[in-house]
Amino acid sequence: MKLDNKKIFQTLNPNKVWVPILIGLAIVFYMFYTDPSINANTLKGVFDASVWWILLAILVILGRDVGYIFRIREITDRQLTWTRALYVIILWEFASAVTPSVVGGSAVAIFILNREGIKLGKAIAYVMVTAILDNLFFVIGAPIILYFAQGNIFPSGRIMEMRFGRSIEVLFWISYGLYASYSLVMALALFYKPRVFKWVLLKIYSIKWLRKWKHSANEYGNQIIEASKELIGKNAKYWVTIIVATIFIWSSRYLMLNALIGAYADLDIYEHITIFARQVIMWIVMMISPTPGSSGTAEFFFAQFFAEFLNGYTFVTSILWRLLTYYPYLFLGAIFLPRWIKQVFFKKKEH
Repeated sequence: MKLDNKKIFQTLNPNKVWVPILIGLAIVFYMFYTDPSINANTLKGVFDASVWWILLAILVILGRDVGYIFRIREITDRQLTWTRALYVIILWEFASAVTPSVVGGSAVAIFILNREGIKLGKAIAYVMVTAILDNLFFVIGAPIILYFAQGNIFPSGRIMEMRFGRSIEVLFWISYGLYASYSLVMALALFYKPRVFKWVLLKIYSIKWLRKWKHSANEYGNQIIEASKELIGKNAKYWVTIIVATIFIWSSRYLMLNALIGAYADLDIYEHITIFARQVIMWIVMMISPTPGSSGTAEFFFAQFFAEFLNGYTFVTSILWRLLTYYPYLFLGAIFLPRWIKQVFFKKKEH
C-alpha cells in the first residue's frame, strides 16, 4: 500500500480551520437571531454556572485526552513516547475536525503513525483496531445505556421528524444495525479469516458495474491480511488494557456534557442517565453530518436534544460545549502541525 501524501496534506491543512469555524458561527448567529428566548440576559447566563461543575467538565475532557494518549501508546506496544503520542492524538483529532464526520481521519492517522516510525502494516492494524473498539463501545454500550434510561430517550417534536416520515429513532436503529454489521464483519476479517474476507471482496467487485473499483478492493483486502498478521498473538493483557481505555475515553466524552449541564441545572440521577443516553443518539446524527467535524449540525441539534434540561441556558451551554470539545483541536492542530512536519521530515533529512 502506498499513502497518497498529497491528499493527506490537503486534509492536514491549517487553513481548513476557518471552514468549520465559519459554518459554526453561521449557525450560531442564525440561532441567535431566530430564537426569541435568546437575549442579553441569556448571554449573561454564562456567569450563572457553578464553577465546580465547569471545572469538573474541563477535568473530564482532559481525562478523555489523556485516555486517548494512553490508548495509542498501549495499542502501539509503547513504540511511541508520551510526547509523540500527544502529537499523534492532536493531529488525529485535527484531521477529524476538518473533515466530514462520515469521512473521518483514519487515512491521516495511518500516515501520522507511519511517519512516527511505525511500519505501515502495523499502522493500518492499529488504526483499524481503534475504529473497531470505538464502534463496539457504541454497539455494545448503546443497548445497555438505553435500557437503564427507559422512557423519554428519543427527542420528539416537529423539528425532530426526518424527511419522508423517518424519525430520529428510526434513523438511530438503522444506523445501529449498519455499525453493528460493519463491526462484526471487520472483527471477523481481522481476527478470524482475513483471506476469506479478501476473496469475498474480490467476488463482489467482480460484478460488472463494480469492476472499476476491483483494484482498490484488492488493495484493501491486502491491508486486512497484513493488519491481521500484526494483531494475531497479542496477549489478554494487551486487549483488556485497550478495551478498558476505550470505555474510559467514551464515558469521559459523554460525562463531560453531563457536568456542563449540571453547572446550570439541578439534575437527579435519572436525568443524568437520560442526558448520557441522548448523547449516544446524537452521536449518530453527528456521524452522518456532511460538514467538517459536524460543525453547525452539532450546534443546531444540541438544542433539540437537551433544551428541556437547561431552562433557558441552552444557547450558552451549546457554545461552551463546542468550545471545550471541538474548537481547541482546530487551533492545537494548526499549531502542532508545522512543528510535527519539521520534526518528522526536515530533521530526519538533516541526519
